[in-house]
Amino acid sequence: MTKKKVAFICVHNSCRSQIAEALGNKFASENYEFYSAGTETKPAINQDAVRLIKETHDIDMEETQHSKLIDDIPPVDIAITMGCNVICPVMDVEYTEDWGLDDPTGKSDEEFMKVINTIEEKIKEKFGR
Repeated sequence: MTKKKVAFICVHNSCRSQIAEALGNKFASENYEFYSAGTETKPAINQDAVRLIKETHDIDMEETQHSKLIDDIPPVDIAITMGCNVICPVMDVEYTEDWGLDDPTGKSDEEFMKVINTIEEKIKEKFGR
């Protein structure tokens, strides 16, 4: 069975979409391939996201991921925008959805954890186990 490819799309591909890629790979990689991408990139993944995902899920995002543009990932079947009011380039996908998540950048760990927990719940509900 060919795995469906899922892209999590954000503006800078440094926080929410990176968290979603990491958690997608942790919880649903047996049936899906997960990618994250942005309409722009940042030089590094958000350090609060890196720290909290490492503490809560034992995933080192800096080891396995980097900020990338939509053109840097393979064609995908499913596109999920993270809620950043991004007009994504036209992508030929089977399904698209917006998760409407606020960017926790610059906010407290508590705000980050709300976003991380929401992403985890949505991934498990939509893709997984």
